[in-house]
Amino acid sequence: MSTKVIYKITYPNGKIYIGKDLTNTFTYFGSVNADLVAADFSPEQRKSITITKDIIFESTDTKEINKREVELIKKYQSNNPEIGYNRWPKFSS
Repeated sequence: MSTKVIYKITYPNGKIYIGKDLTNTFTYFGSVNADLVAADFSPEQRKSITITKDIIFESTDTKEINKREVELIKKYQSNNPEIGYNRWPKFSS
């Protein structure tokens, strides 16, 4: 069985995106809504950007990954538009 991961992407503005990668592909950086991210950066800022990808959970069990992804989105509040770029599950304060 291959290892599956949940990762946290941190953008230069400090906002985060949490996602899963069921293939653990080194170069995969998620399926964040590009328009949401771009709206937070000026054209000049978009010319050079450094992001960080941290693996925050690993498992060989897809069901566990799916469950933990939601838990970690809520834990880190990456679905809160002031904190992150996840839009699911819907944030409620």
